[in-house]
Amino acid sequence: MRHSPRLTALLIGASALALGGCGGGPRVGQSLPAANFGDEGNQVGESYLIGAMDEITVFVWRNPELSTNVQVRPDGRITTPLVADMVAAGKTPAQLADDIREALVRYIQDPLVSVMVNRPQGTFAQQVRIIGATTRPAAIPYRANMTLLDAMIAVGGLSEYAAGDRARLIRVDRQTGRQREYDLRISSLIRRGDVRNNVRLEPGDVIIIPESMF
Repeated sequence: MRHSPRLTALLIGASALALGGCGGGPRVGQSLPAANFGDEGNQVGESYLIGAMDEITVFVWRNPELSTNVQVRPDGRITTPLVADMVAAGKTPAQLADDIREALVRYIQDPLVSVMVNRPQGTFAQQVRIIGATTRPAAIPYRANMTLLDAMIAVGGLSEYAAGDRARLIRVDRQTGRQREYDLRISSLIRRGDVRNNVRLEPGDVIIIPESMF
């Protein structure tokens, strides 16, 4: 049966979309360089910023009654002995310790305060979010020198029907504020062991993993 030229073009386009859902499909972004497994793994990351739901320890030297373990509330604040509703989110542990010390000066002389993060969650800008066809989509705290492989291990890998080699990474350029999109080949990395596809992540990255149509 013959088709009109217009109908033929539509059929070809539909076939191309179907094939894109079950295979590698067209690449939509740029490529990232492979992560280096050498000395770069020892580099120190940026200073950690406390986020909502972080569990922290506030230690006041020689004042055990003022030392406590506390969870940052969803509004980003904490309450400790003698210090009520202090903003914690968005500060480094050292900055928060200084603020608590200034608040305690009214009650004790020359307090020595330290803050330790026990269970970090991080601010949104310091998380890596993995959504789509993964075992358990999640937002995970970024840690220094984190790679794509680290993130996939944290979320349990790909789901059964994931089109991992069509995954994308969304990243905001800190200098320009523009959003950039990069291609990822997660199936090649974790199912075929091709470490050339293991890339270094940055705080705030979003990884989107589509499902295969077939």
